[in-house]
Amino acid sequence: MAIRKPTPAAARSAAMAEILAASEESKFKNGSLIEGTVSAIKGDDVFVDIGYKSTGTIGIDEFGEGAEVKVGDKVTVMLRELENDKTGMVVLSKRAADDKIRWEKILDRYVEGCVVTGTIKSAVRGGLLVQIDDVEAFLPGSQVEVAPVKELEPYVGQTFDFKVIKISNERRNLIVSRRELIEGQLAEKKAELLASLQKGEVRKGRVKNITDFGAFVDLDGIDGLLHITDMSWGRVKHPSEVLKVGQELDVMVLDVDRDRERISLGLKQTTENPWNSIQDRFPVGARVSGKVVNLAAYGAFVEIAPGIEGLVHISEFSWTKRVARASDVLSVGDEVQVVVLSVDVENQKIALGIRQTQANPWDTVQERFPVGSKIKGKVRNFTAYGAFVELEEGIDGMIHVSDMSWTRKINHPSECLQKGQEVEAVVLDVNPKDQRISLGLKQAQTDPWDEIAQKFPVGSVVKGKVSKIASFGAFIELEDGVDGLVHISQISDQRVEKVKDALAVGQEVEARVVKVDRGERRIGLSIRAMSMTEEEVKALASETSAEGTESQSASSAGGENLGGLSAAFDNAFANVEWQPGEAN
Repeated sequence: MAIRKPTPAAARSAAMAEILAASEESKFKNGSLIEGTVSAIKGDDVFVDIGYKSTGTIGIDEFGEGAEVKVGDKVTVMLRELENDKTGMVVLSKRAADDKIRWEKILDRYVEGCVVTGTIKSAVRGGLLVQIDDVEAFLPGSQVEVAPVKELEPYVGQTFDFKVIKISNERRNLIVSRRELIEGQLAEKKAELLASLQKGEVRKGRVKNITDFGAFVDLDGIDGLLHITDMSWGRVKHPSEVLKVGQELDVMVLDVDRDRERISLGLKQTTENPWNSIQDRFPVGARVSGKVVNLAAYGAFVEIAPGIEGLVHISEFSWTKRVARASDVLSVGDEVQVVVLSVDVENQKIALGIRQTQANPWDTVQERFPVGSKIKGKVRNFTAYGAFVELEEGIDGMIHVSDMSWTRKINHPSECLQKGQEVEAVVLDVNPKDQRISLGLKQAQTDPWDEIAQKFPVGSVVKGKVSKIASFGAFIELEDGVDGLVHISQISDQRVEKVKDALAVGQEVEARVVKVDRGERRIGLSIRAMSMTEEEVKALASETSAEGTESQSASSAGGENLGGLSAAFDNAFANVEWQPGEAN
């Protein structure tokens, strides 16, 4: 059987049919837009002929509320499904077609970065919906203002310009920003303002923010720093003492750094420096009122006028009281009366005094405590060389150790006085300039040495207790608190190397008086003389009284030769370095 080949005409016809079939297939793809004709309306279903072998259906609600649809109307639809698995019909959507047409028009009308005008329609989660012509855009909450916004509802219904910052093809929406538009406008305004600022000019501003070191002031588009040191001519502990957020004020431009966009501002510079006329307003000696604004260990700072502070040193607090710390006397905020002591305009320093507002009690101290008068007071404190007695509040007198006893050598005031003890003394000297009063305790008593020579004649036997031991001898306390000295050479007939080997403090002893020197207030005693005859005692007393006797060597058998004993007594009494209980 022969095979017949197709003719050329038939081949061309078959090829054309294939092209037409392919064209039909490309036309009917899911998601494509197709123009169709309404062929029937049954209930809520609208049947549309799109030129396919079967018609498609669309819900009548997709035509919009109140829309009039009739057979024969031309309508653009989107093909959803060519053949539905359940019905076998074509699935179409007019709403999807309208959305796609609308979005394509939006893409033709808007580009990212363009500026549009819209009205805020409603608040939604995370931001606001904005109606721009027939397009609904989203405004994120972070893009409403330059500063964060807590409440979005007040913006609903307001119309603004916006910048399109993103066009989302996936979600088919616009994302807009009002913040970027404002920032751009502010940047332009800031650049213009920065270029126009000049040092020394005064500008109006508003306090935008307060920190510990100063405040940032908005100069209608650009911020400047107002440092705490440039807020007031006086002391400012914290900027909040002078300023508050939102406050409007005039400030002076102190410096402009255009490269770094930094501006330094001054508030105090807009007023006259009060230190320029300080000497006229507060001459030395003037008495003024002030408020304590700061305390230091060495004094108090007192504000006597806005921006003017002076220092009251602790030495200028009181004529009589010793002030250790300013806080012991004053507190911040106290109102005080002060006297101007000195003014240093160049260094902006004023020295003030509080005590100068009161009479100096030392000016009249000689009238209240004349020399020779007897006073009573309490022992307030000790030093190594004496005791301070309070005569009146803030006025002390001092009793030197040499003026405490007629009879005893006092090395420390605690040997005869106690703190808080009330004593009677005599005023020996008054020095108002150096604020010193010298007192005498023994001068308030009768001098027992007037009767010592009669009471303790040379050669007499006395009893007493060892009160002190020194390397050169022992002091024996006799009656009426009088001490006599037994030189180490007069303790025993035998040689004594150390006093403590022969005597002890508190030990009762008997001795003979071998020397009485009223002028030097000295009594020389001898224990070894107790075993001597009267003639030997007289000889010993004679030798200790003789002046200029040369020292001799000690004897080997009959005891120590007594030449030079007077000098030994004198040296022993003159020794002031010994301490109670000291022994050789």
